[in-house]
Amino acid sequence: MNGEFWILATIASLLVFGVGVELGLRRWLRRWGGYYVWSPGVRLHLYVDREVLPELEPLARIEVNADGERGGAVPRTSGHLYRILVAGGSPVECALLDQPTSWPGALERLLKAPESLRTLGASNVHVGNIGLSGVTSQALNFIFERVLRRYRRLDAIVIMVGGNDVFFWLAKGAPDPIAPCPIPASEVFFCHPEGPFRWTRGGLAIVQVLQRLRCRLLRPVKIRHGSGKWVGRARAMRARAREVRTAVPGPTPMLDFFEAQLRELLEKAKRRADRVLVVRQPWFEKQYTAAEQAKLWHGALGDPHEEEVSVYYSIDVLCRLMAALDARAAQVAADVGVEQLDLMPLLEPSLKTFYDFVHYPPAGAATVAEAVAAAILGRTVSEEAMHSTSVVLSR
Repeated sequence: MNGEFWILATIASLLVFGVGVELGLRRWLRRWGGYYVWSPGVRLHLYVDREVLPELEPLARIEVNADGERGGAVPRTSGHLYRILVAGGSPVECALLDQPTSWPGALERLLKAPESLRTLGASNVHVGNIGLSGVTSQALNFIFERVLRRYRRLDAIVIMVGGNDVFFWLAKGAPDPIAPCPIPASEVFFCHPEGPFRWTRGGLAIVQVLQRLRCRLLRPVKIRHGSGKWVGRARAMRARAREVRTAVPGPTPMLDFFEAQLRELLEKAKRRADRVLVVRQPWFEKQYTAAEQAKLWHGALGDPHEEEVSVYYSIDVLCRLMAALDARAAQVAADVGVEQLDLMPLLEPSLKTFYDFVHYPPAGAATVAEAVAAAILGRTVSEEAMHSTSVVLSR
């Protein structure tokens, strides 16, 4: 009898201890846990569907460092490390491009050239990429609120955002007015301290901590085949749309909301970086051929990732809205007193530069990297022997 009692008492003690550890970890995470757009240590090898995206490389590697940035480990150097943080939506993330081919990856390579290092007065350069698909200006404002506090001081923050403000506004039926909606942490952070915690295996704080440690220390590679296949489905969905709308309500509500969020996030960036550069988001605009038109899929009234969409807005509507948003971004950057870069004169409007309305194949990403590098170095693109057109750069 005494033996059974002591066994039950031991089990009860262990349960109480386990519950105490779990509750303590939850409290510790909420108090001290960090917010990371990408989970530190993640390694993804994405094998691209070449039938859908023949212009892309067959393998796109995503390597995330200890700071939750897509990029290499932050180098240790005895001299000055010129550190850049790049943020925005999917044209920044470059998910289907290999890490060195993505324009933030190519930017780092260009800035590490000896002549560039001399210009920057640095011994090394690091470019960390926290771009994430679907990020709007409001989402980026929220990301900066949580993420920038982890950095002491950055030499530069490079921002490209805005396209998703247009696409999401159209997807919701062009609402007026626009009210800010709370953004769950899980929507923009793959790793964060908010749980939700549950008394299930996957919901335990101790399990989440162990998973994060495994990712950081062992860095296992996750392999995915057929990446980008959804782009083909999205293109086909637009092609069979039963209605294409050629008119849209006045965009002032969307533009005003974008402006308010952009002003806030730029002020946050200025407090953490010596330089802030707004790279105004470019788009693919021209008199399209049938082949070019077939590559486009944006402009849905609804979410083509989650549902069958049968109503779309015309590409002409998209172009007009992007131009209006670009003008607003230029005005905000000037008002706030940060540098800005207009890429539209530098990017050839062709399938060599874009593989849809806003995303870049390798050649387009290389051109973006060259232009951003020239802006950071205070040079024109012609001086870089890359293009004949000068960078439009102002402060």
